[in-house]
Amino acid sequence: MSTVKATRPLDPSPRLRRRIKPVKIASFTALLVTTFLMLLPLFFMVSTSLKSKREMLKFPPTFLPESWALRNYVDIFETLQFGTLYKNSLIIAGFSVFGTLLSSALVAYGFARYRGRGNSFWFILLLSTMMLPYPAIMIPQFVLFSKMQWIDTFLPLIVPAFFGSAYNIFLLRQFFSTLPEELFDAGRIDGCGELRMWRTIALPLSAPALATVAIFAFIYSWNDLLTPVLYLSSSDKFTLPVGMASLTSSRFRIPPWHLLMVASVLAMVPIVTLFAIAQKQFVEGIVLTGIK
Repeated sequence: MSTVKATRPLDPSPRLRRRIKPVKIASFTALLVTTFLMLLPLFFMVSTSLKSKREMLKFPPTFLPESWALRNYVDIFETLQFGTLYKNSLIIAGFSVFGTLLSSALVAYGFARYRGRGNSFWFILLLSTMMLPYPAIMIPQFVLFSKMQWIDTFLPLIVPAFFGSAYNIFLLRQFFSTLPEELFDAGRIDGCGELRMWRTIALPLSAPALATVAIFAFIYSWNDLLTPVLYLSSSDKFTLPVGMASLTSSRFRIPPWHLLMVASVLAMVPIVTLFAIAQKQFVEGIVLTGIK
């Protein structure tokens, strides 16, 4: 019996190796330059947050603080009601994420698992709402919430999230559509209802897509400036973007840009923390949803 010898993979020729090496060096150099350019604004923001007001106005600007003004991180809480602003933003963003996940996952599950007459029509009609800019519905919404006496409350900022979002529904629907039908058949044999299968089968298997939706919803609510300005009038209900915008108002002869940079650094903490925790699920959700 003849034996088949294992063949080693052919090594690239010396000429090919010499050709590949400059390509790798050029790619690595381009990545380093791009990374530096992307991190430069972040570095300048952190550096400015540690400068005094006098040094901040110097020209040309200094990249590193001459004297580290750590006091800025205390002054921001005295200049603004920063703790209150932070708390309000966290409350609104937290409820918005919960409402978005709950409503979008339910609607997406219905579109993905039920095949009835008019299913495609209603789904296309839902997607068409993405073409409506917010200013087109801003006035009717304001009149509605005004009639309901919700002005100067958190309700106009939270309740709409419990009615779903077209983009998030589309994202979750694409993911739910890839789940094997055999899992749901087994659930029906075990006597599970649709809501129980949604809760025990669909949601656990869709953790990457849900993490992606949660991050998008949190970032949108956390950075939203127009809606809080429209509905909130009491300073103790302002959110973080509204408070930061007030630092550039006419009540300051020279806007305290160093304090604005401090507020920007602190405002990044929840977003960076959330992305660091859910980074794996976020990347997997984007990749799998696009491939499947």
